[in-house]
Amino acid sequence: MLMNKKQVLEYLPHRPPFLFIDSVQEVIIPKEVEQLEQRSGRDLVGTEVVASFEVKESLEILAGHFPGNPILPGVVQIEMMAQASAFVSLALTGVGENVSVETLLLGVENAKFRKPIVPGMSLEIRAKMDKCRGTIANYACQITSDGEKISEVKILAQLKVVEKE
Repeated sequence: MLMNKKQVLEYLPHRPPFLFIDSVQEVIIPKEVEQLEQRSGRDLVGTEVVASFEVKESLEILAGHFPGNPILPGVVQIEMMAQASAFVSLALTGVGENVSVETLLLGVENAKFRKPIVPGMSLEIRAKMDKCRGTIANYACQITSDGEKISEVKILAQLKVVEKE
């Protein structure tokens, strides 16, 4: 594991009940990028994040969606994938640095929800940077459980790495 829940909380501005990343398993950096001494956002194209989230029955949003038949809403799944995409910037900052990341979701395309997500499921969230121009990046994202694809989306987001005081 690359980052535990405490480190995730230090890095992302999101807080419960709207934090949907429990841990970051790894950040996979393309080999040609790994060798660069200094990296920019554009250098991170091809970088992939693997994060995880455990869907607990106590998750607040499940109480109303739907009573007696809890299903994680699609909009939350999109948010989960957007939150995972923020960790691509770890390839610039590293873990444990005195920084956080501000993320702004700008667009969503081709969202597909193949199966419902219910309490008790362990989710793997993947976000791969496809393109980057300045602080704006495109990501191909997906959620799987037990190796089966559950949902996917292409997102456009703005990422800004901020030094903590």
